Amino acid sequence: MKLSIIYPYRNRDILRVQKSLKSLQSQTNKNFEVYFVNYGSDAIYTNQIESLLKNFEFVKYSYLYTLFQPWNKSKAINSVLKNLETGCFFVADIDMIFHSTFIEKALRLSKTNEAWYFQVGFLGEGESKTSKKFEDYNIKFKSNKGATGLTLCPVKAAKRIRGFDEFYHFWGGEDTDFHIRLKNSGCIVKYFDEELLMLHQWHEIYRNRESANLTANLQISGIVQFNHYYLEQTARDKKAVVNNDVWGETQSKEQFEKLVEYSNTTSKKISSSCVKIDYFLFHELPNLKPGIYNFKITADQKNISLKATLKNVLKKSKYSYYSLKDINDKLLFHLITFYRNNPYYYRVSKDLKSITFVINKL
Repeated sequence: MKLSIIYPYRNRDILRVQKSLKSLQSQTNKNFEVYFVNYGSDAIYTNQIESLLKNFEFVKYSYLYTLFQPWNKSKAINSVLKNLETGCFFVADIDMIFHSTFIEKALRLSKTNEAWYFQVGFLGEGESKTSKKFEDYNIKFKSNKGATGLTLCPVKAAKRIRGFDEFYHFWGGEDTDFHIRLKNSGCIVKYFDEELLMLHQWHEIYRNRESANLTANLQISGIVQFNHYYLEQTARDKKAVVNNDVWGETQSKEQFEKLVEYSNTTSKKISSSCVKIDYFLFHELPNLKPGIYNFKITADQKNISLKATLKNVLKKSKYSYYSLKDINDKLLFHLITFYRNNPYYYRVSKDLKSITFVINKL
């Protein structure tokens, strides 16, 4: 039996990827294959990663056309999982450094109805910049049972519940959700801490990058907390199967290019007045007929004038206004909840004064 290893990737530095793949290159058991999924990285990272991966013959590479969409680890994993037929797969992390016997021991653990996740040794920032033998690294601390990433799972068991839940965007919850639903479907989930088989290279905690202000990098304020609340409901409802029949699919190259082309055409302008944004989200958008639509949302100048602010406070203004940050969060929440299976393009301008949104309503 061959072990399939899935690496979800987006916009991460090349050196840590190289270190991770080199640790696989020196495995005592070579009976594995790597599926490296580039989830719409920027061109500079894509060029570097594609050049690097040529040095590793065991890697099968795919690029998903999700450049102008938020990160979705679940879809990246599912894009590979849905096409696997038999055996087991392992969800890797490009920060991992593997012990030389990892593949050998993972294959021994592989069983029809058992999934495993592993204890990890975390390296400090300085130690992560060094290159040593696995045994020579100084470990800062070890993970516990609460860290549920890095899962070894039978393909059939994962397909039975339609893989990872694609509702989860950005960060937080999808790994634990997967374990909960595996257990609900009758699969046994076990924790391996008999010995340390993986080390984690240091990086900044992603949620620390969250900003209260609008940024060109796609964000939603409070998304981590929302994802964890969603996870609590999954556990409460004893959910097993998620997603719909098109799970594991993303927009094609042709669809992506069409969206980019439409983003440069004349758009329908929408101001930031609350009533107009609410009308767009709750009436216009859900009632669009099939086709491609281009919208541009800008901050109404009245919204930022002192006179308008005073009118709003005194309730003499006909309209009140959302900030572009508020609109960004509302619109992105709508997209990931209701329209994530539609091809779409979402971009905040570099000057942070407008949002361009193109959707192919199916």
